[in-house]
Amino acid sequence: MDDRFSRRLAVVTLAALVLILAWRIGPDIYRDHFAPPAEPRLVTPRGDLAEDEKATIAVFRAARDSVVFITTSERVRDFWTRNVFEIPRGSGSGFVWDRRGHIVTNDHVIEGASAAVVQLADGRSYSARLVGRDPSHDLAVLRIDAEALPPPLPVGESATLEVGQTVLAIGNPFGLDWTLTKGIVSALGRELPASNGRPITGLVQTDAAINPGNSGGPLLDSAGRLIGVNTAIYSPSGASAGIGFAVPVDTVNRVVPELINTGRYTPPTLGIRYDPEVNALAARQGVRGVLVLDVIPGSPADAAGMVPARLTRDGRLVPGDVIVGLGGMPVDEVDDLIAALDRHRPGERVRVTLERAGERREVEVTLADGV
Repeated sequence: MDDRFSRRLAVVTLAALVLILAWRIGPDIYRDHFAPPAEPRLVTPRGDLAEDEKATIAVFRAARDSVVFITTSERVRDFWTRNVFEIPRGSGSGFVWDRRGHIVTNDHVIEGASAAVVQLADGRSYSARLVGRDPSHDLAVLRIDAEALPPPLPVGESATLEVGQTVLAIGNPFGLDWTLTKGIVSALGRELPASNGRPITGLVQTDAAINPGNSGGPLLDSAGRLIGVNTAIYSPSGASAGIGFAVPVDTVNRVVPELINTGRYTPPTLGIRYDPEVNALAARQGVRGVLVLDVIPGSPADAAGMVPARLTRDGRLVPGDVIVGLGGMPVDEVDDLIAALDRHRPGERVRVTLERAGERREVEVTLADGV
C-alpha cells in the first residue's frame, strides 16, 4: 500500500514539474518555432482634425515667424585685472511690430542689460539697439537691421475682451524656442506693481501657461490678433501655476508708437499737484477722491478753473476741488487717477468730475503732455 502511494505521489509530482516547465518555457518554444514574426500594428485612421484644432494650428503657423527670441548680456569689469567683458544676463521673447525692424518686448527683459541679440524663427540673429523703454507699463522697443523681416502681427483690441474667450501665447519658456500654449481669458482689469513702484493697471489674466522666457511674447486671440504682451506670472515656485498676466494691447498700441517716436512715454496731465500721503490722510477722514493741492498756471486744470486746497493760519488743510471722476472712470485715490489718465493721450478732451464743499460739478479739459 505504501509503495503504491509513493509511486502515485512520484507520478503526480513529476506531472506537476512537467506542467510547470511547460508553462515557463512553452511560450518561448511556441514563439521560436510556431508563432509568426511580430509586425507593426495596423494604424487606425484618425479622420480629419477637429475644427478648433485646425484653427489653433493655423494661428500658430501664421504668427510663429513674427515671434523672436531675445538674449541679453551685461558688461562687467574684473576687479583685479580691470578688464571689461560681457556675461550672459537673461532671455525672453518679443515680436515684430513693423516693417522697420522694431521689436516689442517687456522692459524687465532688457533692464540692466548692456547688449541684446534678437534671433528670428529662421535662425538669423541680429544685434539690437534700444529705442525706448517704459517701466510703468513694462514695455520696451528694440530695433534690428534685417532684410526680409517676417510680417508684423495683426493688432486687435483689448477693450472688447470677454472672460472665457480663447487666447494663445507664443514664446520661449526656459529657452525652449517657439512654444505654443492655449487657455482662456481668466479675468480683466488686474493690477500688478511695476519696477518703478507705480501699478500696472488693466492687465489681462489668463490660464495659458506663461513661464520664465515667455515674457515679452504675444498673447493672441483665436483670430491670431495681438491682444496683449505677456508680462508676468503669479507663482511661488516661479513656474506657471495657471495665473499669468499680459499688458493689454490697447495700452501697447498707445505706448509703443510714442517710444518709437520719442524714446520715452509721457502720460497726459491735468496740470495739478497732489500728494499720496496727504490723500491717504484725507481718506481716513472720509474724503473720497484726489485732493487738488496746487494748480499749475496755464495748465488744463487752470483753464478749467480748478481751485486748489489752502492752509489756514493754524495749519489746517481746507480742501478745494477734489477729483472724483475722469473720463467716465471713478477716482477714489491717486492710483485711480493715474490709471484713468493713462487711458488717454495728450490733446484729448475729457470730462472731469469735481467735488467742492459737498457740491459736485463736471468740467471739460484738454489734456497736456506730461513730464
